[in-house]
Amino acid sequence: MAADSDPESEVFEITDFTTASEWERFISRLEELLNDWKLIGSRVGKPLEKGEITSSSWEENTQEINFADFKFSITHHCLKQESAENESREEAEEDVCPLALQDLLCMNNDFPPRAHCLVRWFGVREFVVISPGANCEAVRRVKCLLLCCSYSYSDVNYGLVPLFVQIQQKWRKMYAGECQGPGVQTDFEMVHLRKAPGQYTHLSGLLDIFKNKMSCPLTPLPPISISIRFTFVLQDWQQCSWPQQPPDFDALLAGEVGGVEFGKLPFGACEDPISELHLATTWPNLTEGIVVDNDVYSDLDPLQAPHWSVRVRKADNPQCLLGEFLMEFFKLCCRKESTEEILGRNPVEEEGKENSDITQALSKLTEPAAVPIHKLSVSSMVHSARKRMRRHRRTEESPLNNHVLNSILLYLFPDAALDKTDLSDVKSTQHSPGGKTEPDRESEDYHLYNQLKSAPSDSLTYRLALCVCMVNFHHGGVRAVAHLWQEFVLEMRYRWENNCLIYGLACGAPDLRCCLLHQKLQMLNCCIERKRARDDGGKSGASDRSRLGPESAGPAEVSPGKSWDSWSDSEEEFFECLSDTEEMKETESEKKTANKSKAEGRLQPHGKLTLLNSPEPLFIPVTQEPAPMTEDLLEEQSEVLAKLGTSAEGAHLRARMQSACLLSDMESFKAANPGCCLEDFVRWYSPRDYVEEEGADEAGQTVIRGDLSTRMKIPGNMWVEAWETAKATPARRQKRLFDDTKEAEKVLHYLALQKPSDLTLHLMPCVLHAALLKIKEEEASEDIASVRKALQQVTAHASKLLRHPNPDFKKLEDLILQMSAVEAVIARARSLKAKFGIAGGEREEDADELERFVSCLLEEPEVSVVGAGRGPAGNIIHKLFVSSQRAALLAPLEDEAGRSGGTDDRKTVPDFPPPAGREVLLRTCVPRPAPYSKALPQRLFCVLLRDEFRLAGAFSSDTSFF
Repeated sequence: MAADSDPESEVFEITDFTTASEWERFISRLEELLNDWKLIGSRVGKPLEKGEITSSSWEENTQEINFADFKFSITHHCLKQESAENESREEAEEDVCPLALQDLLCMNNDFPPRAHCLVRWFGVREFVVISPGANCEAVRRVKCLLLCCSYSYSDVNYGLVPLFVQIQQKWRKMYAGECQGPGVQTDFEMVHLRKAPGQYTHLSGLLDIFKNKMSCPLTPLPPISISIRFTFVLQDWQQCSWPQQPPDFDALLAGEVGGVEFGKLPFGACEDPISELHLATTWPNLTEGIVVDNDVYSDLDPLQAPHWSVRVRKADNPQCLLGEFLMEFFKLCCRKESTEEILGRNPVEEEGKENSDITQALSKLTEPAAVPIHKLSVSSMVHSARKRMRRHRRTEESPLNNHVLNSILLYLFPDAALDKTDLSDVKSTQHSPGGKTEPDRESEDYHLYNQLKSAPSDSLTYRLALCVCMVNFHHGGVRAVAHLWQEFVLEMRYRWENNCLIYGLACGAPDLRCCLLHQKLQMLNCCIERKRARDDGGKSGASDRSRLGPESAGPAEVSPGKSWDSWSDSEEEFFECLSDTEEMKETESEKKTANKSKAEGRLQPHGKLTLLNSPEPLFIPVTQEPAPMTEDLLEEQSEVLAKLGTSAEGAHLRARMQSACLLSDMESFKAANPGCCLEDFVRWYSPRDYVEEEGADEAGQTVIRGDLSTRMKIPGNMWVEAWETAKATPARRQKRLFDDTKEAEKVLHYLALQKPSDLTLHLMPCVLHAALLKIKEEEASEDIASVRKALQQVTAHASKLLRHPNPDFKKLEDLILQMSAVEAVIARARSLKAKFGIAGGEREEDADELERFVSCLLEEPEVSVVGAGRGPAGNIIHKLFVSSQRAALLAPLEDEAGRSGGTDDRKTVPDFPPPAGREVLLRTCVPRPAPYSKALPQRLFCVLLRDEFRLAGAFSSDTSFF
């Protein structure tokens, strides 16, 4: 009684059977996915066409489902096809055979070269795969999981789409699956072993497995359809040329593979980019009893196979010369050392310390030259510069030996090798590189530099980039690059000091379409031109301002400057010095014209125009050229002008700073046209601002009257203020708008401060420009469509990337990798052409077919051989295998031949090696499990490799009465 009264005895356990279990939640989520993917109801589709599984695209949808803490990945694979609109749907749904069962018997896509493994083994066009998550262990309760999937299929109608579960380790690619239809069920099973049992290494043994597994109650069995495929691998390429020419030990790059002369880039692979050739011989749709294949005898002769197909295996990351050149050059961008840190003290500084005695300055300055400057040849000057420069560096310390350095400098400056050449002759020859054909300046390739912001392919900058690239790769890396750059800077200084024009640069102002380094070199050359003009007694910067014509600058379009009184960047005034004879002539001329108005600096009359205030003709004056500028100077000037702000005072000051060239031209015009007015200047300088109208005079006659435009009459107009400030001064007596001495020193200082990494970034556009031209040149002889398309993409990518002053290093590296990939494609094409005799000149009637065959090998995963072993390509492939077999078995064959008295080797050596892989596909339709059951598709796919044996079977059963 006491126990009954205990309150604890009244507590009992309540189980809530309405709570969903983990399995029920999993099944519910799976049902939702199947509904979302519309994998319900009958599946109607057209029969698969020949090769459709490979040529068409596949669609994949992936979702994740959790079973407790275990993650599953659910993926739906489906072949994209046109909808079967004309398919009949009158047949009852319960009589519809699932598409998967139809695909089991389809023979149009046996052994697809590029497909999911389940597609290759079972031939299905649509299926669902359940696989464990990335960090989950293998599925063990396979039967339970498949049962859950069956429940899901039953709830949403029928499972007309095969469902597979990946089991065991993922690398084994093991699957178990099933497919349900109206009154039919197909089980997908698999066996995977490392080695095939001896009795199952041939067709007869595999047929026994298939028959035993079906357990068909009928006797005799229906005929079994057989498809067989043997794969032979060719690795040893005999009698094929080496990808690169052997090194020339007498050349400058002695012993270097792919070594080329300066000015050229290497190209091609150092190793065979084709590692293997796989020949697949296929016997499709055979019938049991037609072919014999057992452990004693086989009818399967590869030469007699009705269908051959070939695929090539590409070498992984083949060593390509152009790609290595570019990548090694790119690595210099990450170096931070300066030239002095790499090489030590600058030899110019050492010379300065040795000659630091200031008392010797005057004697050095007034020391008479042994030979007049106009008698010196360019070669003698360059030679003396190099001799003076190398006097301070011991030979053993130089990264570049003298022979290589002299070769580079003569390539960069071929004018140094021209003996008995006057300095004035150099200017006329500087645009054609020595010993080379003038490039076609109208071609698209020549103007590629404008797109890449590089430099013309015949310029000094372009050649310098190629030399730096080769020196970095072949002659010592960054130290050799620093040495070459130091020599180059000294050469630039020597040419400036000796008025020697720089070879390979166009005359005139810097081309802003080119890279900054090319602009700097052009600026230095421009300074040399101005300096030579002054030294020759010519008119500094004389130009015809009338060439601007109607499009000349207006009041707001004037050249830069500082102020009215000082518009030159120089702190001092520079005037042209006249000789005593010239001064006497000028004095006499002034005396003769004492009673007349003096006019100076006249170039030529301006048509028939006369001055408005006098009958004197209007003369075009000799003017100064505006100061040339590089893009970095223009950017600095823009920043300075922008800092002046938008106030009235800032705008006025900005306009005055931009008016230096205008003021200089006004002073020249006043000197050439005494008594002129502002209207006369405008008529020449900006004709659009002088408006002429017809009118009548006092006598009633028609006359033409002119006046300044409206904008020229605005109060505070800068042109009016400048005209009032301008003095009548000819161009030769004005301050220089362009101080060539100061600008040249700024350029030389800029060049001397460049680190090897800075130089690399400056020259990178030129190097990539040269690489693109090289690839285009090599591709022209191969005519590969994919390469042309890739080149367009690379060029577009490079043009966007290289226009940025500081390009992204990662994107630069990706660009180089893309170019290396294109180089590898061309190398593969050449390798295949050499192997198939296209380059060697095969029969003309077969050349076109062989070229198409090689082109398809590069583009497609697998290519059919026309005529199998009896076609042109098949004959060559057969010879390659025979040559490889004889080379592999040469030693035993010689011994055997000696013992047998010299029998023919070809009788004892097989033409083909043992197959590297055997694939057998068995199909039939039999009733299962009873004799009165419906005949359903049965399929067994067998794979026999050297270290793998796999059976993938699909066995269907009639479930109508079971």
